[in-house]
Amino acid sequence: MKNPVLIKGNKYGISLALDQSLEFNELLEQIGQKFKDSAKFFDSSHQTAISFEGRILSNEEIQAILDTIKENCDLDIAYVIDNSEEINERFQTAIALNDALKQQMELQEKMKEQEREETSSEIEETYIPNCDDGRFYKGTLRSGQAIDSDSSIIIIGDVNPGASVTAKGNIIVLGCLKGTAFAGSDGNEKSFVAALDMIPMQIRIGNVIARAPDNSRPKKGFFKREQPEAEAKIAYVEEQNIYIEPISKTVLSDLKL
Repeated sequence: MKNPVLIKGNKYGISLALDQSLEFNELLEQIGQKFKDSAKFFDSSHQTAISFEGRILSNEEIQAILDTIKENCDLDIAYVIDNSEEINERFQTAIALNDALKQQMELQEKMKEQEREETSSEIEETYIPNCDDGRFYKGTLRSGQAIDSDSSIIIIGDVNPGASVTAKGNIIVLGCLKGTAFAGSDGNEKSFVAALDMIPMQIRIGNVIARAPDNSRPKKGFFKREQPEAEAKIAYVEEQNIYIEPISKTVLSDLKL
């Protein structure tokens, strides 16, 4: 045989044609050199199969050949194809099943990516512009103190009587609002004011104003708590009136922001 080792490609991977008369150790050297010289032509990113022809090999010889190939190139040989017609049919079935599973996984990944894009789109559609670049303030605002924000603001603390908070966006008080709050100071009446405990002296949203009664604790009044316990509430504008309601999913979903 002119070339004791020939590498041929087929639809399963590669076929190795071997000289049947060459001494095995010498043949092994020839195989190693052949794969070393051809290493750059192999696709090492995918598993492949190998078959042998021209020579009957024992299991030990096959393993020695596989080890030699591994030492001389990055080819990932996952299967050894037998010359048996039945084995080949099984292998073809396995290859077809593997391809089908791969296509199914790719399809599922595309569907997941589409769902992620749709979710991202939904988030953008329901994004609240008034909350852009929101600021945080931690601490209690005492009488005479004031905060003015060009965006929305979150107060982590109380706003005492005589203190005021002004924001072009929304105002959220994670505490008790007992002072003055002016949301939507640039005229935006879609802004809102929310607080864990809502008993303000005055609330203004855009150009709409609501004031507490002269008696800050009347028996019945706009700002009076219905229950002694603190209750998170939200103030918003509807039909040029300011309404204050307990925060709930229904109220939040109905807000026209």
